[in-house]
Amino acid sequence: MTQVTNTILMIRPVAFRMNEQTAVNNYFMEHLELNDQTINSRAQQEFDNFVTILRTKGVNVIVVDDKKETDTPDSIFPNNWVSFHANGTVVIYPMFAENRRRERREDIFDVLEENGFRIDTILDYTSAEEKELFLEGTGSILKDRVHQKAYCALSERAHEELFIEFCEDFDCFPVIFTANQTVQGERLPIYHTNVMMAMAENFAVICLDAIDDKAERKEVVEHLKKDGKEIIPITELQMHHFAGNMLQVIGANDQRFMVMSSAAFKSLRPDQIKAIQEHCDIIHSPLDTIETCGGGSARCMMAEVFLPKA
Repeated sequence: MTQVTNTILMIRPVAFRMNEQTAVNNYFMEHLELNDQTINSRAQQEFDNFVTILRTKGVNVIVVDDKKETDTPDSIFPNNWVSFHANGTVVIYPMFAENRRRERREDIFDVLEENGFRIDTILDYTSAEEKELFLEGTGSILKDRVHQKAYCALSERAHEELFIEFCEDFDCFPVIFTANQTVQGERLPIYHTNVMMAMAENFAVICLDAIDDKAERKEVVEHLKKDGKEIIPITELQMHHFAGNMLQVIGANDQRFMVMSSAAFKSLRPDQIKAIQEHCDIIHSPLDTIETCGGGSARCMMAEVFLPKA
């Protein structure tokens, strides 16, 4: 079992804008004084530059265009509705925002099969939406694939009952906690685990300050240490610059890279950069419009493909 892959699925936006339905509990989103057309155009430019940088490093990026008729402003973040697993399983997830449910597209599975991947099973959790239960893919779930553990910060978009079901289905040990951020003086749940924590092969980047409960924080640290992960802590301010929203990928010649936005990279201290670079090189790309309006960053844009080859 491997923790990282060299194949990434990305969705190129056609109608990207600030999504009013996700803004209710994504406190990373900010309003830009620009019209939607300009915002989408800038997002497309950032997207294309990002894809070029990844491909230059030898990462296999499969790009699928979003469809204008579906009006899906957050389609650029596919990792929330789908995940692709090494046993040939595709998982489809229940989404908090109704307009994000339209992002789910079976034709994307055809594209992956055309690219030589095999899909054996589709595991669909979306009926949970009828009960107002949600679990937003690898936004909510951080898997340590090697040690068969899954980490989840509970929120309106990550229900414990569903997370436990996922862990049972994939034979993972659940590590459950709550992660908060300060919003206008109040501590409120962070919408996705992957904005405060990133899991790599030999290390984890994590905002421990976000885990207010000391017992939960201690448990998370103990699990990471037990599994031989170097813990690279980031501050809450760095988290707000998306320094927790990173993903390790494989490029040419089996080389590992930690991928992040330029804003995330600039927020890191020299000692944190050095700690990451002792494990792998860093790739970063400017994603300012996407981060500001979408409230998500580099990691959210990449759906990892672990499917077996056909």
